[in-house]
Amino acid sequence: MTELAAPARLGTPQSDGAQNALDRLTSLGWRGGLAAILGGLVLSFLLFGFAVVYFRNADMDFMVIYNALVMNDGKPQAFFDHPAYLTIIGVKSWFRLLHATGLLDAWTLSAIPPASDAAAFDAAMTHAVRAGRMFALLIALGCVVVFAFLIRRIVRDWRVALLATMAFALSGGIAVHSRILRSELIAAMPVISALMILIVVSRRGCTARPLALALASALCVIGLENKVQAILLIGALPVLILPFGSGAGGSAQFWNRNSGWIAVIAATIAAAVATWMAWPLLVVGFDRALLDATQLRPILFNGFGYYQAALLLFVLSCIIIYARIWRTSAAETTAAIAAVVAGAALALLLLDRDYDSGNVVAVLNPLEKMLSFADASTSDAAHASSPGAALLLLLQGLGSVLARYTFVLHSSARPTVFLTWLIVPGLVVAWRRGERVVALQALLLLLAAVAIDTLGVRRGLKTEYFIFTDPLIVLAGALLLDRLTDLGRYRFATAIGYTLVALHIVIGQAEPVKYATRRTGPESVCEWRGYYLPLLQLPWCSPSKS
Repeated sequence: MTELAAPARLGTPQSDGAQNALDRLTSLGWRGGLAAILGGLVLSFLLFGFAVVYFRNADMDFMVIYNALVMNDGKPQAFFDHPAYLTIIGVKSWFRLLHATGLLDAWTLSAIPPASDAAAFDAAMTHAVRAGRMFALLIALGCVVVFAFLIRRIVRDWRVALLATMAFALSGGIAVHSRILRSELIAAMPVISALMILIVVSRRGCTARPLALALASALCVIGLENKVQAILLIGALPVLILPFGSGAGGSAQFWNRNSGWIAVIAATIAAAVATWMAWPLLVVGFDRALLDATQLRPILFNGFGYYQAALLLFVLSCIIIYARIWRTSAAETTAAIAAVVAGAALALLLLDRDYDSGNVVAVLNPLEKMLSFADASTSDAAHASSPGAALLLLLQGLGSVLARYTFVLHSSARPTVFLTWLIVPGLVVAWRRGERVVALQALLLLLAAVAIDTLGVRRGLKTEYFIFTDPLIVLAGALLLDRLTDLGRYRFATAIGYTLVALHIVIGQAEPVKYATRRTGPESVCEWRGYYLPLLQLPWCSPSKS
């Protein structure tokens, strides 16, 4: 895979002395621009998030906070839907920390006043929910910083990295997750970070590269432990990384000597030990009695574990294919396979932090768990013997996604769709210029986003789900722009840039503004309170609803 240099006519650029639009859009510099982005997120949170009435985002604020409160009271976790494991234990620890520093009294369920004292209940829940929202903001800010750190090492031009960070920070997904306690952000960002880490280490051979694969593998499992929907992104990652190698990315000399095989032995031992440590969790996750108790239906051959084994083989096969394409040594490839196994097994041990078999079953059987919440047509198609029904649903979902990407046919609070309007012609320009590899990289990222969104349509493709694919779209655009920075000197480039920034700000904030200005009451919570909040009576719900 070599990159050719061939000119492509795009019209008449401005004179060489004309300022590049990228300079105007990033006039604050890297540090100043990043500070402005983070400051803007905080300002948006304070205006349209922190002070919003505590029951406005009850789904999932109440669910997460309730579990943190009962677990701080010494009671078991009660929520295993997807399973939000890390979000729950994170809020639980956050409440403990705030209570220890004297900043939060309502940190356990027993500390919440009874529903009969409505004023005291409202005050306590307001403090708890606002504390939870602060936790969500800190997580979102941390994710933006991590994205900025990694994209800075992927693209050559810091201006492109800053614009990509801005697009990510102002995306619909971050806008929602920076003020609501949900599971998607902590599920998606570890996997996106894993992809970006692999892109960075694929560019240059280094002795410690298998350790980066171990970290990436662990991050993927960590994402899965918070929401099973991350399995879709994890399944795409092995293919996405294939075109990101380079001629300078071959194995370091360490792996071409006897020392490399010594490291292989050490990595194999580490993988064996990590697997042995995680084995009890694997046994629990595939225990048929527990699976039957959770009413999960098998997808293949009336049994469990088949597609999980197939996914593992797929990952290992892609590692070998990558090694053949980019001439990675046998020793490094073997060590990388062992590192992937070790990283995944060690990350699985996080489930022992606050152990419950419900979490283990959900994490190790992600597709079955997802289908348990699907509509009847999707569930029937997934379990049907003929693939025709599933194919029809996929085609319907693809049509819906393409309509959403036009924004005109199906509008949404997703400003990244406007990036696709530039990415598609950018692919053509890059290909005509001979930038075939970067065009392939961006195309695969865009296709992965479309595919994952297509599957997400069956659950409505809610704004909360954008966080799984928005980073892929942003990354695709950044890769193209990094190779085509001269486009910033063309006519209307500055106007297009400012328009995109404005669209990201206005459309990305649509959902937060909508939630902040709603005037509906909390009565709808009573419909699911008995299932998700069994020990918490609410002032506006009749006791008979429990």
